[in-house]
Amino acid sequence: MKLLRYGPSGQERPGLLDAQGRIRSLAGQVDDIGGAALGPDALAKLAALAVDRLPLVDGQPRLGPCVANSGKFICIGLNYSDHATETGAAVPPEPIIFMKSTGAIVGPNDRIEIPRGSQKTDWEVELGLVIGKTAKYVAQESALDYVAGYCVVNDLSERAFQLEHHGQWCKGKSCDTFGPIGPWLVTRDEVDDPQDLAMWLEVDGHRYQQGSTRTMVYGAAYLVSYISRFMTLHPGDIISTGTPPGVGMGQTPPVYLKPGQHIRLGIAGLGEQHQETRAAD
Repeated sequence: MKLLRYGPSGQERPGLLDAQGRIRSLAGQVDDIGGAALGPDALAKLAALAVDRLPLVDGQPRLGPCVANSGKFICIGLNYSDHATETGAAVPPEPIIFMKSTGAIVGPNDRIEIPRGSQKTDWEVELGLVIGKTAKYVAQESALDYVAGYCVVNDLSERAFQLEHHGQWCKGKSCDTFGPIGPWLVTRDEVDDPQDLAMWLEVDGHRYQQGSTRTMVYGAAYLVSYISRFMTLHPGDIISTGTPPGVGMGQTPPVYLKPGQHIRLGIAGLGEQHQETRAAD
């Protein structure tokens, strides 16, 4: 299934995408796409619905974040060896974990704000894992059983805030609008292998990133298992698993986002995002 949330910001309603690419309402079937609705039994009930009998949603409503009320937005740094090389960093001997504020989460096509004082706002296409059931000390062999599904994430970053202003990375990662997720949450049964997904990103029609989850240093199952050693993962938590090469910081000379640009990114089978940049108010 491709689960989604649609409607004005803060008033999103649950839905799914049918085989013809139309939005069907899940009103009366589930309160929202998040929390307990992401558990195996709840997803099985949704999968058993007769999709063609669900109400069609008129027009082309705004798509909201594909998951509601995420408690944690966990990110993995330098998880592609070629991305580590372009940034001049060594491949870490263990996954680098950092947190991104859940306040950064927006819809997949919402506008991106270039923060006040920013000179180095950057892009990062990433595979997102959405947790479906509570995970604590889980084995790698069963780790994907705790994943409800997958989504596209743009892990936007302000590099000066992240790297030059001292302290942890979170202040360069957590600016408002720096966490678009979606367009939809693709349930685990529709993704044969999360380690074989093509991914790409363009700015103003120029393709900067072209990669594959095949080159991740630490794969999805390992990451769920590893993170669950240090914190309990709950339904709706998001793990953003790192980016392939081609970020703005890695260009010669570096290229960063400015107001008035268009970002387009996607992952095979998981959909696309489209964002316009603007200066923060």
